[in-house]
Amino acid sequence: MINRVVLVGRLTKDPELRYTPSGVAVARFTLAVNRTFSNQQGEKQADFINIVVWRKQAENTANFLRKGSLAGVEGRIQTGSYDGQDGKKVYTTEVVADSVQFLEPRNANAGGGAQQSNSFNNQQPSYGGGNQSYDQGSQQNNYQQNQSPNQQNYTRVDQDPFAAPNAQGKVDVSDDDLPF
Repeated sequence: MINRVVLVGRLTKDPELRYTPSGVAVARFTLAVNRTFSNQQGEKQADFINIVVWRKQAENTANFLRKGSLAGVEGRIQTGSYDGQDGKKVYTTEVVADSVQFLEPRNANAGGGAQQSNSFNNQQPSYGGGNQSYDQGSQQNNYQQNQSPNQQNYTRVDQDPFAAPNAQGKVDVSDDDLPF
């Protein structure tokens, strides 16, 4: 059996972070995912999909994503049911995220949200550059300051690696940089 979901969309509101009685973090949010086709009036439609994410990844999601943030989610569909206040059975469907990808740079959203252009897969963020601290107060965090000396020549994910050619208008690439 296969139960895999891959989604890319925008958050409809800020993630809601809570903790279980045993102290495990859980975040919930809704992702608006555009459909590939238009209706008869030519308007695009969207599906609004409930997402649940657990543990450290839930905390990172709540700290760095905001309403309108572009995010990628990989996970599985989970269904459930409960008895509502009126006594009727209520059925639920949600995606339990294994991976949440932050697909925009931190300051890309005009709403002032604190997005980070990295994924957090139930682990601490790592650029190979040592310990970095991520919190809501570090929105003006300068990437260059967080790199170790041997990482200074690396290009950030959201930067064009060919944007700054040398004086002759050529891009310097050594044989060590080539994947083949």
